[in-house]
Amino acid sequence: MEVRRLSTGIPGLDTLLKGGIPEGFFVALAGLPGTGKTITCLHFIWSGLKAGESGIYLTSEESRESILRQAAQFGMDFTGALESGRLIIIDALMREKEDKWTLRELAVEEMLSRVIEAKKRLGRSARRLVIDSMSAFWLRAPVKAREESYMVKRVLNKWGLTIMATSQYAITTGSAFGWGLEHIADGIIHFKRRMINGVLTRYIIIEKMRQTPHDLRAWEIKIEDGVGLVVVRPLARRLEDEVLPENVQKKIKMHSE
Repeated sequence: MEVRRLSTGIPGLDTLLKGGIPEGFFVALAGLPGTGKTITCLHFIWSGLKAGESGIYLTSEESRESILRQAAQFGMDFTGALESGRLIIIDALMREKEDKWTLRELAVEEMLSRVIEAKKRLGRSARRLVIDSMSAFWLRAPVKAREESYMVKRVLNKWGLTIMATSQYAITTGSAFGWGLEHIADGIIHFKRRMINGVLTRYIIIEKMRQTPHDLRAWEIKIEDGVGLVVVRPLARRLEDEVLPENVQKKIKMHSE
């Protein structure tokens, strides 16, 4: 059976996914700050807007105005779509504002209520939803991450949305806040970074995508002003990817003597 797909808006990423994200999927974009997750979300929504769709973007770690400015930086006219009523940006950060699309409380229940209200407002043309990020909703109680992730997927499943949700990893530990999204996601795209020859290099790995083949290699990405995120090339093979860390080698040697 042919799988219906939605473009991510990033040609190189669509190629790695054999054409895009299967329609109706819940895809987690996981990784450290500054690795390209939000820009990927912008591409995803903009791809739909260009195709005549409507879109819903929930931002919990940046203001609505910041999202509009970022989109404009990469040639995406979110402001025009917002003014024409084809895009709803739900602001979960600037909660002191008094408007219909600003959350008063950083709570999953209120978020779901507002997303459903936006979907009803936009109707069938709204096929894409971004939640950037889900991690903000359980900063005070990481233990709730998995339970609330299940609730979000279960409640939104019947609304005909294909969802990109970001999961923020802590800089200090490189780990997620509660490991929620990864357990329930239909797909996981991991965003990483490292220094190569003194230069910050970003890369992605598609770790999971149900019902479709996908590339298994790590791919370097770059962020171009006026363009957005670009998939560049597969990362070169490194000796340290295949050799055990030095401390592990020492322990093995010690126990074998």
